[in-house]
Amino acid sequence: MDKPSFVISPEQAESAANQLGVSVLQLLPSLVNPAKSFARPPISKFHVGAVGLGSSGRIFLGVNVEFPGLPLHHSIHAEQFLVTNLTLNGERHLRNFAVSAAPCGHCRQFLQEIRDASEIRLVITDPNATADPDADSDGFLRLGSILPHRFGPEDLLEKDFPLILERHDNNLTISDLDPISNGNTVELKRTALAAANRSYAPYSLCPSGVALVDCDGKVYRGWYMESAAYNPSLGPLQAALVDYIANGGGGGYERIVGAVLVEKEDAVVRQEHTARLLIQMISPKCDFSVYHCH
Repeated sequence: MDKPSFVISPEQAESAANQLGVSVLQLLPSLVNPAKSFARPPISKFHVGAVGLGSSGRIFLGVNVEFPGLPLHHSIHAEQFLVTNLTLNGERHLRNFAVSAAPCGHCRQFLQEIRDASEIRLVITDPNATADPDADSDGFLRLGSILPHRFGPEDLLEKDFPLILERHDNNLTISDLDPISNGNTVELKRTALAAANRSYAPYSLCPSGVALVDCDGKVYRGWYMESAAYNPSLGPLQAALVDYIANGGGGGYERIVGAVLVEKEDAVVRQEHTARLLIQMISPKCDFSVYHCH
């Protein structure tokens, strides 16, 4: 297809499942290989696809993304892409997902930020994967069975604290949102601020958001998302790049011409230097600006 679709509506999912004579849940594994073709792994050459079913009935795709010239820890794992895709589209829960290879420990940990993570069911479509004795009759495993002694938000947060897919507002503001200044800059600042307000940063209390604009004037956004184990956290620029990849028609990064980061001036976790390095590597001519919120 010319423009990949990273979100499939409930109606489209039902129609595709009916054509194949399967349930929507059984449809997920058949979408993994097509999803893999959208991956961007120029370093490892290892394509990963993840396909998840949300509680709304929508199906979401996730792929792995690597950035040439940068260490692999800047990469976006397919499961992280999937969760980011869920958050960008307001999905409240992930019920089941299919993935082309067994989730690494990094991703098993990142998924713990979803409410009732241990009950999420997954199926590994790799034909070389060893059958798991804990799998249900339909081949799906509980996430809790592959991360049995978990460490997660319940160890650090109050019981009712809103987790990564749940609605919250960080109530951040910027004092210099001047409507008289350049309109495009104002739109990017407002978008980045809105993203920072949706940022999930319960451990560092350092939310941040990024807005990107491409050469056609289309705007994309993403926000910082933390893990209780810290290292699997996903930066706001990576999250915004998920939006760009999913909704930008598959174009190259050089089409990104503007980027705005909003974060707290006194943050103990600063995104500016990492984000600046990444955007300069993938789109050297991009104009990158940082604004502080409070």
